[in-house]
Amino acid sequence: MFVLKDLLKAERIELDRTVTDWRDGIRAAGALLEKTHSIDSAYTDAMIASVEENGPYIVVAPGFAFAHARPSEAVHETAMSWVRLATPISFGHEKNDPVDLIVALAAQDSTSHNKAMAALAKALGKYRTELNQAQTPEEIQAILEKAAAPKQASSPAPVTAAAAQTTTQDKILTVCGNGLGTSLFLKNTLEQVFDAWGWSPYMTVEATDTISAKGKANEADLILTSGEIARTLGDVGIPVHVINDFTSADEIDAALRELYDI
Repeated sequence: MFVLKDLLKAERIELDRTVTDWRDGIRAAGALLEKTHSIDSAYTDAMIASVEENGPYIVVAPGFAFAHARPSEAVHETAMSWVRLATPISFGHEKNDPVDLIVALAAQDSTSHNKAMAALAKALGKYRTELNQAQTPEEIQAILEKAAAPKQASSPAPVTAAAAQTTTQDKILTVCGNGLGTSLFLKNTLEQVFDAWGWSPYMTVEATDTISAKGKANEADLILTSGEIARTLGDVGIPVHVINDFTSADEIDAALRELYDI
């Protein structure tokens, strides 16, 4: 299982890059991965194609896009790149544009980067201002390391664990186009909320792709996803709730309280 420092090397971090549009931004992030021989250019093309096919669902938080595609032969090692933009650009997202940070993930499988994703989600939710102000790749890495530090014991849960037992399936699906990128962001933040509530022993959270989600919907209480993916899913027989900021524990907390009538 990779940790964040394994995947995001200093040579794959670029600060204050100027790009012309969202495609150029993804190409810049892909170029850093290509330069270190982590991917072939075909993977960069696939990241762009994913947005063209599914819309700007990779813009998972205000100002932040998480570019990725499915594992393929074009990925030579699991790795990440980080491009902070000099001037924000539009992806066409109605809530989270403009984007000034693009992180790209190249994964060889669907699970080995999970721990790194959890740390990244925490960092962006907690240290975004510091990350925006960092002057060097090494400063970026130091801030991310803070997020990867072991968590302290949680304070008493504001929601009783017994309440979790009133649900029908005790399972939530987080969904994205590929099931290994933005859905993991949402899964990690959701699990932080369950940790704070004391519900983690009672609930299962599964990150999955749009096709699989349709088949798994009858196993879950609800789906959390982006607006673009929600439109792709359509009616799957359970509530589909749109989350705008995948790094916001507060937004997810409020959504769960509404959906579970707490």
